[in-house]
Amino acid sequence: MKAVEVLRSRTVVLPASNIDTDQIIPARFLTTTTREGLGRSLFADWRYDAQGALSADFVLNRPEADGCRILVAGHNFGCGSSREHAPWALLDYGLQAVVSTEIADIFRSNSLKNGFLPVVVDETTSGWLLANPGAEVTIDIASTTLTLPTGVSVKFPLEAFSRYCLLNGVDELGFLLKRRGEIEAYEQRRNS
Repeated sequence: MKAVEVLRSRTVVLPASNIDTDQIIPARFLTTTTREGLGRSLFADWRYDAQGALSADFVLNRPEADGCRILVAGHNFGCGSSREHAPWALLDYGLQAVVSTEIADIFRSNSLKNGFLPVVVDETTSGWLLANPGAEVTIDIASTTLTLPTGVSVKFPLEAFSRYCLLNGVDELGFLLKRRGEIEAYEQRRNS
């Protein structure tokens, strides 16, 4: 994982509500245990037509979506079955955060464990973002704030351990490995 303190990006808007993990990455693409290449399958049933060509009307296939690292989605993003492949696909595609009024708990947990930031905001902020695709926003992980181009800033929930991991570019295993000496010293004291 790469350490991130501040994320500034234009947004790409997918206003649908109840986007589940099977829509994010369909089950037929879950045959791999690596992250690389999953971005090609992100929203596959929406991004590609029956012949496998990109659908020009899907938001991620439009030129204005190029370079956007923040996805703004409708209510209840990431519901459905638990699959780490969903945040893997979003990250491999180039997205780093999703903003919604509600993000499913299991998706949220899987995302944070893999360095993808789920940002929950109020209805007013969400409404503004949905109505203004391509807006340049700033997400400050240290202060847990999202700032709109209008200057309005809103706080979002992010537990301290997840914030630490994102700011330091470590996952749970990396966190434990950094404390290997302390763990070994504890084990020695305990076994004495």
